[in-house]
Amino acid sequence: MKVVILAGGMGTRLAEETDVRPKPMIEIGGRPILWHIMQYYAAYGLQEFVICLGYKGEYIKRYIMEHARLSGDLTVHLGTGDVMRHGNGHRCDWTVDLIDTGLHTATAGRVKRVQHLIGNSTFMLTYGDGVSDVNIDRLLAFHKGHGKWGTLTAVRPPARFGNFRFDGDTVTEFMEKPQSESGWINGGFLVLEPKIFEFISGDAVWLENEPLETFAKNRQLCAYKHEGFWQCMDTLRDKRLLEDLWKRNQAPWKVASEDGKPRRPNANAAHANPAVERVLV
Repeated sequence: MKVVILAGGMGTRLAEETDVRPKPMIEIGGRPILWHIMQYYAAYGLQEFVICLGYKGEYIKRYIMEHARLSGDLTVHLGTGDVMRHGNGHRCDWTVDLIDTGLHTATAGRVKRVQHLIGNSTFMLTYGDGVSDVNIDRLLAFHKGHGKWGTLTAVRPPARFGNFRFDGDTVTEFMEKPQSESGWINGGFLVLEPKIFEFISGDAVWLENEPLETFAKNRQLCAYKHEGFWQCMDTLRDKRLLEDLWKRNQAPWKVASEDGKPRRPNANAAHANPAVERVLV
């Protein structure tokens, strides 16, 4: 099963970083957030990626090519230019299609442009700026179980400000940036059937509008409720939060060990969703 990653947006809300590189290449713990996302899928055995490029796409192409060439230990014979790879470095056994899907193409339009690589197969789709500890095995099982055209991972985003509870004028409880208690949003990590291509008419179509709205009207879209960790990287504040979690070794999405090999997450770990509820949206 292929994993399509949307990595072509301009990331205008992170202009401090995206003036020089695309948002998926902003680093967390010394690695692009795109690498973190790919590592997470790879830990579940999904190692075929289709990356939809746009803004500064050459930056991503260069990173993937250099990562393939430079990972691990090298011996270089300067006289001949020969390079021999060896040592303990781990090289990811991934297949990565890097597809230029246009500078101004909308999200669904980007997906349409890689249809030839997907064919008639079920595929995964996510955004190139969000990480989570969603259990991919359970997500896929849920999708196969309901037999609909699509599944999205529904998350409740963290609140941006602390909440209070009062007794008169007295604060009885203060909660620093708790998870929102109401309002589910699309957190990415979608599973889609190729039926979606029938509802994408061109480059100007947004995934969140025509295709998914049509799925919902036909009662063909289900939501996998994920109560665990999810965080997008929309602002510099978000980036600093993710960086802090990584530095303190408290990143829930971390699957790579020190040698770089992705470890398959434990299905019984705390981040696995213990109770999956089928919800038509």
